[in-house]
Amino acid sequence: MAGSLPPDALRVHPQDDVLVALRDLQPGETARSGSDAIGVRTPVPRGHKIAAAALAAGSLVRKYGWPIGRATRDIAQGEHVHTHNLATTLTGRCDYAYTPHAALAAADPAGPRTFLGYRRRDGRVGTRNELWIVCTVGCVARTARRIAAGAAERLRGKIDGVYALTHPFGCSQLGDDLAHTRRLLASLLAHPNAGGVLVVGLGCENNQLAALLAAAELDPERVRAFNAQAVGDEIEEGVRALEELAERLARDRREPRPLSDLVLGLKCGGSDAFSGVTANPLVGRISTELARAGGTPILTEIPEIFGAEQLLMARAADRSVFEAVGTLVNDFKHYFAAAGQPVSENPSPGNQAGGITTLEEKSLGAVQKAGEARLTQVLRYGERVRRPGLALLEAPGNDAVSGTALSAAGATLLLFTTGRGTPLGFAAPTLKIASNSALAQAKPRWIDFDAGTLLAGAAMEERSRALLDLILATASGQPTCAERNGERELAIWKTGVTL
Repeated sequence: MAGSLPPDALRVHPQDDVLVALRDLQPGETARSGSDAIGVRTPVPRGHKIAAAALAAGSLVRKYGWPIGRATRDIAQGEHVHTHNLATTLTGRCDYAYTPHAALAAADPAGPRTFLGYRRRDGRVGTRNELWIVCTVGCVARTARRIAAGAAERLRGKIDGVYALTHPFGCSQLGDDLAHTRRLLASLLAHPNAGGVLVVGLGCENNQLAALLAAAELDPERVRAFNAQAVGDEIEEGVRALEELAERLARDRREPRPLSDLVLGLKCGGSDAFSGVTANPLVGRISTELARAGGTPILTEIPEIFGAEQLLMARAADRSVFEAVGTLVNDFKHYFAAAGQPVSENPSPGNQAGGITTLEEKSLGAVQKAGEARLTQVLRYGERVRRPGLALLEAPGNDAVSGTALSAAGATLLLFTTGRGTPLGFAAPTLKIASNSALAQAKPRWIDFDAGTLLAGAAMEERSRALLDLILATASGQPTCAERNGERELAIWKTGVTL
């Protein structure tokens, strides 16, 4: 019977003008989705959009219940809707009007779920107890890596790991550009996953060691620092310092901590059309639960909320947070315009191949990661979270840069949704969540969790419980795929001239 056949397409929101193809569709076939039965007129690849009704040239086209662009010509019912007949409507600076909104469900700081974490002197809780080596300048990046290699051999099995977080900057920078680099590194130095930190400088760089240490809020028992120009054997000096720190770390123990102590970075990369249907809404369920328990989810990638920022602004805790979002979005648009670039120069070729047509469509899918959490704070690049609730963090969409910014902001675990896959890892443990099962099956060494089962009928409630179980196990020490693969990168957003 026709009613027993699996659906061919999905209507994401009742008001949508398009369906998402769940398989490759060919002309002459019928695409069924609930009560919809659409005759297919043109080939529609899996994950791409098909017109649910005729659309006139110039009309707005809706997905997720919001406009994702404007039809550039008449589109017949059953036609493929993509870059050839749909264009962005994004413009430059926007003005926003504040309207207070009803309060969301109250927080439950004593939530029943717990993880085993490391409580630090400042009250924050880490999910790892690692030794980090951070360089002030790229000139000693290789030195930091050699120190890490030497210490790892001597300390194997005694601590969670020794890692060099290196970068090519710290010199030939001026003004805000140098300040951004210093602020980001200072926040990383104070990360709760770093039980101990060694800071290695050169001595003559713009990002002076003393200034960096002064900008950080550090436990003096857990930091060592020196300039390589001022010591005889910088490798032996560094290894000796790490051995001293390791003695302190050896006394640390995991202890049960409430969900409210968890800080989750929310990230997507290599997205496809299913990211906003499966993986991102699934992560959104986690964000909502975490925020209501008194925890802190952090959303970033500001260019990838263009066109969807008002969904976040509608949940601003107060007028100041609302206005901070508007300022941040308009500042980022100015950043594009000042460089002579359009604000809509996104999605990527991979996104488009996966079925995402416009930046509005990508943004509406991306903000699903925030769930229904109340937006309590807006952070500028390099700043750290200071209160519970959803935070919006300034950073570009680039995976390495935004993943690093999330770690620096205090995320002790990252949830990274992807439709096409990436092996990338960051300073904080990173769980990769596949939007489709084909990716999860093709890349089991990259993917930690398969959200694509939602397309095959798995219940959202069951999958969100399973994902939360994995998050808590990971926060308690279970390694991610990226950790097992040795993937750990640091990338800084350089915004100024180079001398």
